Amino acid sequence: MNLFGPPEVIETEVFAAVPQALRKTHTPAERITAGGGAVAAGSFLEGPSFDRAGNLYVVDIPYGRIFRISPHGKFEIVAEYEGEPNGLRIHKDGRIFVADHKIGIVTLDPSNGKITPVVTRYHREHFKGVNDLTFASNGDLYFTDQGQSDLSDPTGRVYRYTAGGVLQKLADCVPSPNGLVLNAKEDTLFVAATRANAVWRFPLAPDGTVARMGLQIQLSGGRGPDGITIDEHDGLVVAHPDMGAVWIFNHRGEPLYRVQSCSSDLVTNVAFGGPDRKTVYITDSGSGCVLMARVPVAGRLLYSHM
Repeated sequence: MNLFGPPEVIETEVFAAVPQALRKTHTPAERITAGGGAVAAGSFLEGPSFDRAGNLYVVDIPYGRIFRISPHGKFEIVAEYEGEPNGLRIHKDGRIFVADHKIGIVTLDPSNGKITPVVTRYHREHFKGVNDLTFASNGDLYFTDQGQSDLSDPTGRVYRYTAGGVLQKLADCVPSPNGLVLNAKEDTLFVAATRANAVWRFPLAPDGTVARMGLQIQLSGGRGPDGITIDEHDGLVVAHPDMGAVWIFNHRGEPLYRVQSCSSDLVTNVAFGGPDRKTVYITDSGSGCVLMARVPVAGRLLYSHM
């Protein structure tokens, strides 16, 4: 590791690929009408999250599917419904929470594939289009509401849905809020501001409100940061679509490693897995694959495994 030069490169390999039989041959008409592009890989993977048995769950946004991938890389469809699942996190009671762009926050029962809406509006106003989510250790759920917000319309929102069922708006000024994660002390929330090509810092006051949000990491190139996670040293791990890379930063925001895609440049999200949590698993949406690489520092123990 050279702190005074370019980040050290870590190579990836393919862990699993969507089987040809599960790849769609058409792009939903609604996506085209809404201005979305064709889905060249026959799927668009996002939202990686491991359960306690070592299965990896991922979503397929345009086709409303949720896959479970076994430790050996075998895909199976857990749910297929009329929605656009984007982010996914697992509650420690086994429920799977999904940020669905069309519906809002929903839960999935993995035993039967049933989708149940949890929260779909804020003060009777529908969300712009929720994107990703993360849990605090007390069960509070933080999520981003991205919609079509960007630099010309920086009105993306960040919410907390408490374990007691109270929905609170933390911010409404983010240009395309995306992945998010809490630090170890849970006094700072980090949010990927995609269209600003940056990761923002949300210091949390004792009453839970945001005090003096700021900039943690400024990136360049690509589409801007997408999914993010964090390691045991409070280092952020950031997927950077179109750059074909996942960046690993230390707790100060200094770049240490570039985890390089061995497939397409469209890497969208990342999760730690493996017995020692020192393997990163990356959704490569451009190729319909999940990549993997060994990294020096273990990922933070997730709420679902506490």
